[in-house]
Amino acid sequence: MNFTDLDDNSEHATHSVAERAAAASRSTWVSVVVNVLLSTTQIVVGVMAKSQGLIADGIHSLSDLVADFVVLFAGHHAKKDADEDHPYGHQRFETAASLALGVLLLAVGVGMVWSALQKLESPGTIPTAHTSALWVALGAIAAKELLFRYMLRVAKAVKSSMLVANAWHARSDAASSLVVSLGLIGNLLGYPLLDPIAALIVGFMVAKMGWSFGWDALHDLMDRGLDEAEVQAIRDTLKASPGVRGVHDVRTRKMGDMVVVDAHIEVDATLTVEAGHNIAVAARQAVMQRHRVLDLMTHVDPSQRPDRDHDAAHPPH
Repeated sequence: MNFTDLDDNSEHATHSVAERAAAASRSTWVSVVVNVLLSTTQIVVGVMAKSQGLIADGIHSLSDLVADFVVLFAGHHAKKDADEDHPYGHQRFETAASLALGVLLLAVGVGMVWSALQKLESPGTIPTAHTSALWVALGAIAAKELLFRYMLRVAKAVKSSMLVANAWHARSDAASSLVVSLGLIGNLLGYPLLDPIAALIVGFMVAKMGWSFGWDALHDLMDRGLDEAEVQAIRDTLKASPGVRGVHDVRTRKMGDMVVVDAHIEVDATLTVEAGHNIAVAARQAVMQRHRVLDLMTHVDPSQRPDRDHDAAHPPH
């Protein structure tokens, strides 16, 4: 998941941990209420109307409740201050939550695929669904799409990849409800196989999205760096700082939605240690004000012969 996708008009907007946690809590509780109503209605009507696709969609909505509580749990822990055991803070709780969301989606998707395949092995047992199932599926599309747009707006406002993951989870539900609706229309028109086929497609969609979220989160937990565009923006801010003559060896690693940066800055070799230090402090402050940087460690080099000893071992990201 690329963080730049979150950026609307405020490239360098910053938000406190408390603001991000409050936004996560607010939007997630809205999702909880919507998913309780949807999952209950879909499963009850799906059973009564004899629609496997609608039941599968209801189970998907039910899994969202678990995902919502994972987000609430992560948001609560991510806002904790740094301590002796976690000197960089607890932001990676958000990354762990995204990984858990991915695993959950993958498991639900595989289960839905398995259930649909079993139904397709016995096509004679597939009943004709009642029209009430179609109306519920259409209502679910509208509800999930509205929920997605609301959650994505909040996620962009506070720049949270965890909330983006949860928002797209809601969008996957809207897409799955659309597929279920098409399957139900086919079922009602005399093609009963289309209902479990719809459930099969929904299962694949859910599993694919779960794999994508989980894989991205796993790489972030292994200290994946930022993309080149964002690294270049940080490099440009450092270069624009008064007294900085050059920048090299910029390395980054993600801490949730925040970033830890190491950079070598080049200054006039004739400056005193104190003057070089002051330039580094000012450059650090500029980066942390303009970018989502949790901490920046600067190494001061003389501009006439900058220390590039780390280039071979640690190429810049």
